[in-house]
Amino acid sequence: MANTWIEIGPCNWHLRDLAQYVKEGIRARGATPMEFNTVSISDGITMGTEGMRASLVSREVMTDSIELVTRGNGFDGLVVLVGCDKTIPAGVMALARLNIPGLVLYGGSIAPGRWNGHDVTIQDVYEAIGTHAAGKMSDADLASLESAACPGAGACGGQFTANTMAIVCEFLGIAALGSGSVPATDPAKQQAARTAGERVVDLVARGVKPRQILTRAALENAIASVAATGGSTNAVLHLLAIAREAGVELSLADFDRISSRVPLIADLKPAGRFVATDLHAAGGSALVAQRLAGAGLISASAPTVTGRTLGDEAARAVETPGQQVVRSIDHPLKPTGGLIIVNGNLAPDGAVVKVSGTDRTQHRGPARVFESEESAFEAVQRQAIKPNDVVVIRNEGPSGGPGMREMLAVTAAIVGAGLGESVALLTDGRFSGATRGLMAGHVSPEAARGGPIAALRDGDTVVFDVKERRLAVELDDGEIAKRLKTWSRPAPRYQNGVFSKYAQLVSSASTGAVTG
Repeated sequence: MANTWIEIGPCNWHLRDLAQYVKEGIRARGATPMEFNTVSISDGITMGTEGMRASLVSREVMTDSIELVTRGNGFDGLVVLVGCDKTIPAGVMALARLNIPGLVLYGGSIAPGRWNGHDVTIQDVYEAIGTHAAGKMSDADLASLESAACPGAGACGGQFTANTMAIVCEFLGIAALGSGSVPATDPAKQQAARTAGERVVDLVARGVKPRQILTRAALENAIASVAATGGSTNAVLHLLAIAREAGVELSLADFDRISSRVPLIADLKPAGRFVATDLHAAGGSALVAQRLAGAGLISASAPTVTGRTLGDEAARAVETPGQQVVRSIDHPLKPTGGLIIVNGNLAPDGAVVKVSGTDRTQHRGPARVFESEESAFEAVQRQAIKPNDVVVIRNEGPSGGPGMREMLAVTAAIVGAGLGESVALLTDGRFSGATRGLMAGHVSPEAARGGPIAALRDGDTVVFDVKERRLAVELDDGEIAKRLKTWSRPAPRYQNGVFSKYAQLVSSASTGAVTG
């Protein structure tokens, strides 16, 4: 058992207790559990700080550490207990790399907080920071909202990165359908853990290995789940990395193709009304799978760790009468999914736009160029960003950051300041799953490796055209090349240690930001 328990943050805080029930299941089937731990970084706690650079780096460190302990001890099978954003893909990557019988168990979502008579999540806190900076919220209200938003154990409550990757695991078949959507503090989570323990022994007995499950069809099913639920753009990075470990070809174009044919049917935050616990009450991830399978939008014959196909599992879904969280395929929230891949002279290798959180498909405006997240955030806080601006944050890519920080502090502050529908943003960094608005992330090649984003200057006219899949600056190729000739790479932020190694080894975001 690889446990990503850590006492820092609610996402993984309860996994030490949950592990005991997994052990019960393993022992009940006559096998011996041996638990070991690995590192974890809380995205929510490190957000907007230098510490956020550690988040994506930790995905590689976790994968490597799980591999080391498992190979070193010759384990027969593996259960990976996961909770927050990077622990989930790391668990799947390790299983794919090791290719020994195993599965993932997600610790579950946090319950929503309650503030001023309505449900709130960590997203509300970050957006309130912008509202407060604009003088529209008092110190006392911001403090009370912060205190109410996270009432206990579990991962961030919307369809942010953790819950996105949890449903991804289930559609991949590497976690049992419905096991992840059980909330962290629901008593039913204990039984889900026992069942996971029993199931891994069965996988060992049957000799079923992860690469038999993590097929091309499974990866396409996972992309469909992200599109249908308005999931996080981080899923693009993580699925590319998982595919690489599984030896399956996958590209950015696959995300755009699948998202174009899968409608958005789950009304979940950050763009929608409901949180993950509401999805569970409505019928859970199995209900989403049932909708997609019924419309022929996923491969129902794909195998899962239960021994049944994804279609068989989806057929067992029970829809709660009158639920409003999951729409029918015929009456979606939007006719296409939430992820769009754009190219153009600013992103020759691609960039990712999440459109579930905005109805805008075009934007043309002057660039406001910042060399770091902090400088952009400071500009928003002092209300220096104006309607129609295009905020550009560069040197935050996988190598240049290093670590490709998430920009929730900036994007939420923009929304909180009332600029969410009048400002666009692009970055070679990442976004939190809680980000909404017209935002392009993962711009590749990144600035630190001489991508065209490095040539941008204040006042250059930048164009977003979602329908045409285009992200461009109104400059000719000659001018961009001329500017890049005088460009020099910024000095590395770290001269030694894990960040330095990562900066030298990491690949482009367009290939998953992997180091192996």
